[in-house]
Amino acid sequence: MIETSFLISAFATLFVIIDPIGMTPIFVALTQGMTPEKRRGIAIRSCVLAIGILFLFGLAGEALLSFLGISMPAFQIAGGLLLFLTALEMLFEFRTKRRKDHGEDHTDDPSVFPLAIPLIAGPGAITAMILLVGSSDGVVLVSAAVFGVLLLVVGMVFLLFLTAGIFERVLGQTGIVVITRLLGMLLAALSVQFVVDGLRGLGLASA
Repeated sequence: MIETSFLISAFATLFVIIDPIGMTPIFVALTQGMTPEKRRGIAIRSCVLAIGILFLFGLAGEALLSFLGISMPAFQIAGGLLLFLTALEMLFEFRTKRRKDHGEDHTDDPSVFPLAIPLIAGPGAITAMILLVGSSDGVVLVSAAVFGVLLLVVGMVFLLFLTAGIFERVLGQTGIVVITRLLGMLLAALSVQFVVDGLRGLGLASA
């Protein structure tokens, strides 16, 4: 029998870490000016990839990282550094300039990076899945419930991604630019926090 409190705890943990509501304006900024079809494709790919990654780490995360000789703090630092590069693109509009140089063909696809990794399936979400599945003590039904909760949360991310066009129309071009810059700052801070957490995990930074 699965305890309701466990399911609520699992949902709250994954919802807060993945943050479907907070992800939506980031998705709008990263897909600015794209057609609804292009956005829908990116939303599908990013969510499916994130689910696959989180399922993999939920099933064999600790064993996989241990086999590769990678510690979770090292994974956090790597994710933080990669996310910082995206923050720089958003702050200085490198992505927009690149699109203009390519005739607005929108060849850059953010579905894998940074949406799937490290925004949806980031170090926090990966760690949460490892811990939540580990807390099932090998009970298949409990583990299945954790994966079900994951599907629910990422499904919410996908549904909110589909509202990107509405967000863009409401905000307008100027609003999108302002939001992109603000989110760039927030992403930069988040990436630094990933690095700090990783350094703390390695014992190289104090609390």
